[in-house]
Amino acid sequence: MAELLSLEEAVTRLVHDGDTVALEGFTHLIPVAAGQEIIRQGRRDLTLVRMTPDIVYDQLIGAGCARKLIFSWGGNPGVGSLHRFRDAVQHDWPVPLEIEEHSHAGMANRYVAGASGLPFAVLRGYTGTDLPAQTATIKPITCPFTGEKLTAVPALNPDVAIVHAQRADRAGNVQMWGITGVQKEAVLAAKRSLVTVEEIVDELEPRPGAVVLPAWVVTAVAEVPGGAKPSYAAGYYERDNSAYQAWDKIGRDREQFTKWLNELTGVKA
Repeated sequence: MAELLSLEEAVTRLVHDGDTVALEGFTHLIPVAAGQEIIRQGRRDLTLVRMTPDIVYDQLIGAGCARKLIFSWGGNPGVGSLHRFRDAVQHDWPVPLEIEEHSHAGMANRYVAGASGLPFAVLRGYTGTDLPAQTATIKPITCPFTGEKLTAVPALNPDVAIVHAQRADRAGNVQMWGITGVQKEAVLAAKRSLVTVEEIVDELEPRPGAVVLPAWVVTAVAEVPGGAKPSYAAGYYERDNSAYQAWDKIGRDREQFTKWLNELTGVKA
């Protein structure tokens, strides 16, 4: 059953050096506060996983938390490149970063396989692309029934999955709505899970189209109002486009980024 913890305590208990960590959220409900708490606690040697790494992953990479990134698309949405990501790949700053690139469909199916207890997923989506030649975890497979040439990708089972949602009740049941991406699949695939929420309530009110994660699949819940900013949380706040634009200038320059990082972690210049 899920425990109700502070964000600091939850990250301390659940995220360890060397872990494979997935922070999922698609344009919406991105667990930014949790990612920044990982930075504050100085986690190292992480394998970061996400379908669409954006600025919180740029921050984690720039802070030296990551040794590897498993992803399908990376960028500052609506703005441009992730400059800390680029610097790590091209110049090993602050540490070298290994990358494993997939398609969106490949990543989603890897989570589904992990959540289903299967060793791999099969799809058609990589046919005609150059990704199989670049990524060792994309393999050809032949359908035993039709002889069709398909592609297999291994299941994803992160050590810990972190997502953000709108609400949880005091028993640890979680409710989210709006664009929900692969949060459910990531939580079900992971060995441990942390859900940050806008608020903890006495009772979850039914909502059309909402996803409910029952307490028995969640390890910990932390109440973190505004925990998805500068992304948005439907029903609570809108996306802060100016923050994404401002990040381009911060992330582009090592000195500017180091100043931002020192402010985040409380290190005096």
